[in-house]
Amino acid sequence: QVQLVESGGGLVQAGGSLRLSCAASGSIFSINDLGWFRQAPGKQRDLFATITKGGSTSYADSVKGRFTISRDNAKNTVYLQMNSLKPEDTALYYCNAKTCSGSEKWGRGTQVTVSS
Repeated sequence: QVQLVESGGGLVQAGGSLRLSCAASGSIFSINDLGWFRQAPGKQRDLFATITKGGSTSYADSVKGRFTISRDNAKNTVYLQMNSLKPEDTALYYCNAKTCSGSEKWGRGTQVTVSS
């Protein structure tokens, strides 16, 4: 089993920055892709950043150029550097892992609130 724990959320003013972390434990050898999703109140949970085991990244247009996903395999941690934050980035941010068996694991989420 894989367990994921997010941290680093908080309240920030528009234009500011935050860095989220997601620490993985358990059967970490089974993890392939890692990703970040977010869910705003009343909206669906959306994927906006992914990183493969080999380090290839992809982003949704809404965050491209502002957010950077990275992973430190030695620390079993994936990071999300968020710059130039906007009020519309306010959401609960979730870490997601896809394992080699095809299953998905989720963290409990960390709240990001951007004030205008």
